Amino acid sequence: MPDNSRDDLIDVLEAISMAQLRALRRLRRSVPQPPAPGAKERVKRMSQIDMVYDILRSAGRPLHVTEIMALVAKRHGVSLDRESMVSALAKRVARKDRFLRTGPNTFSLLPDSER
Repeated sequence: MPDNSRDDLIDVLEAISMAQLRALRRLRRSVPQPPAPGAKERVKRMSQIDMVYDILRSAGRPLHVTEIMALVAKRHGVSLDRESMVSALAKRVARKDRFLRTGPNTFSLLPDSER
């Protein structure tokens, strides 16, 4: 085999080997690693609206914003901003998305038939 062809073949084989090595390293990085001993596991987070939904679903009755905030803090350990929560709920009520306003700053869940 002439030296030129031999060098070309070696260059091709080297390029293929390098590409395979890069692919293997990418695969190794994409596998989730188990948590280190003593490390906390990730907990799936819940949006504030989902927390409010959870509270209202558990209560089974309309609740005032003050009650909702207290129950969210107790159950989920999160303190909500009152104005932000009322604004978000009012937007959901206007879109008829899960929530219903039953009185001043009092909310409940839409009946299943209206969702």
